[in-house]
Amino acid sequence: MANKFNSGDNRTRSSVSIFIVAGLCCFFYLLGAWQRSGFGKGDSIALEITKSGENCNILPNLNFETHHGGEAGTIDDSDSKVKVYKPCNPRYTDYTPCQDQRRAMTFPRDNMIYRERHCPPQEQKLHCLIPAPKGYVTPFPWPKSRDYVPYANAPYKSLTVEKAIQNWIQYEGNVFRFPGGGTQFPQGADKYIDQLASVLPIENGIVRTALDTGCGVASWGAYLWKRNVIAMSFAPRDSHEAQVQFALERGVPAVIGVLGTVKMPYPSRAFDMAHCSRCLIPWGANDGIYMKEVDRVLRPGGYWVLSGPPINWKTNYKAWQRPEEELQEEQRKIEEIAKLLCWEKKSEKGEIAIWQKRMDADSCRSAQENSGATFCKAEDPDDVWYKKMGQCITPYNNANRDEVPSADIKPFPERLYAVPPRITSGTVSGVSVEEYLEDNKKWKKHVNAYKKTNKIIDTGRYRNIMDMNAGLGGFAAALQSPKLWVMNVMPTIAEKNTLGVIYERGLVGIYHDWCEAFSTYPRTYDLIHANGVFSLYKNKCDFEDILLEMDRILRPEGAIIFRDEVDVLVKVKKIIGGMRWDSKLIDHEDGPLVPEKMLVAVKQYWVGNSTSAQ
Repeated sequence: MANKFNSGDNRTRSSVSIFIVAGLCCFFYLLGAWQRSGFGKGDSIALEITKSGENCNILPNLNFETHHGGEAGTIDDSDSKVKVYKPCNPRYTDYTPCQDQRRAMTFPRDNMIYRERHCPPQEQKLHCLIPAPKGYVTPFPWPKSRDYVPYANAPYKSLTVEKAIQNWIQYEGNVFRFPGGGTQFPQGADKYIDQLASVLPIENGIVRTALDTGCGVASWGAYLWKRNVIAMSFAPRDSHEAQVQFALERGVPAVIGVLGTVKMPYPSRAFDMAHCSRCLIPWGANDGIYMKEVDRVLRPGGYWVLSGPPINWKTNYKAWQRPEEELQEEQRKIEEIAKLLCWEKKSEKGEIAIWQKRMDADSCRSAQENSGATFCKAEDPDDVWYKKMGQCITPYNNANRDEVPSADIKPFPERLYAVPPRITSGTVSGVSVEEYLEDNKKWKKHVNAYKKTNKIIDTGRYRNIMDMNAGLGGFAAALQSPKLWVMNVMPTIAEKNTLGVIYERGLVGIYHDWCEAFSTYPRTYDLIHANGVFSLYKNKCDFEDILLEMDRILRPEGAIIFRDEVDVLVKVKKIIGGMRWDSKLIDHEDGPLVPEKMLVAVKQYWVGNSTSAQ
């Protein structure tokens, strides 16, 4: 009897075991399928967002146009306290952390070292919100902004006195007016550009990207825009108070910068034209080190324009009130260095001289070697962040001796979507032609989704736009419009250095490390795009510092689009909850099951001495 009982019990236990094992197998199979679907990451957040409104993309709680933002957020994060950031003292209204005047004066003046970037150490960084000046208003839309800037936005009258006879800027009531003049073109930039166009192929799209060294208020770049030429302008933060700030208020691409001892933050062979109009740069000094740096960033076939002293010194030395001998020697040195660099003089008329960099360096290589020229060694000519300039000539083609990249660059706008030579030649490691074309499709899709989310992106409301992690420039290309321009930023820690590709597309950009402040004034961008920025800088520097810098450079009522992994965006959203931004986390355009999400935000309108948003 006992044996029969034990036998039945064993059979029962065996059946139960089989049932349990089968059940576990089914459970883990379903769990694995669920994880592979992508729904396992941020699924509860996606469901919360989906519940918060019938259509996530309409963003009913976010107003991109008025002074009144909506509800901030859809995620219940009440368990963790949000840090509230207070306004900085009003004296920091125009604070530029890496070009701070007081810090600059502690550095040597030799070779403009004190005007270069000198960023504060971590313990000296501000952890407050930079206030707008009282009376601040949204800048005029382009093209009115080219000619008028609200006085309250940059209340500095010194240039109206100092440059009065040169037609730089005039103060009229509550606005500054920019007649389009300059030190070298008091009759206006348009007539000056007409003179250049008689020699340069400006009108046919061959000259698209330009570099303006020592730009003043950037009238040259402002008037080139209507000719479909985009100029990257720079000038130091110096006695000409707020010149770069005026340029950006006008809607012209510009950064604070100087030719000193450090290489310019641009890739080699980038610009179709470089320009200096009485920019006061000593081109012939130090064995032409500044001309050699211009040569590095100038593409083969590109042009260098120099107007003002010492050009045509025989005729002009009395008007310039400078000794003949000094001017003669200055021009002799410039001519000598230009010849060494294989630049061919195309024109010298009045006070304007124009040289063209030859397409093929081999034609004068022997002459260079006979003159004792030193060529830069095989290091990457695009590795420039905080790197010192050298007394050497950058070879035309470092990566591929058979490549002549600039020969295949199409005229603009065709070049915007043509495959860039650096990609067809394989110069950019890890980027194939197919990947480039696929990237373009992806960003057209993303930008279409952005336009559904924020319906005023391409209406002219946003003029100055920044892409903090530009990749191949797909975002800027998809947005391309006469109403706006994009500063394409290439993080110095990016896996692939593709800024040269961006320039070959007829776009402009700059190298930068987002652990430091950007070389611009506060409130200079209308829209900021941050794709993967915080994943890239995770464990590199504090998210708080990057977000405070974004707040500094964003205009009141400006917008930000973050695109990143959901766990990263939740951390970002918590921080900006204390920064006077209205924000909302929304799904990827392909639906809630995609782990990548978007966080859109609008900076509230407030000015100095405000205790709360207005």
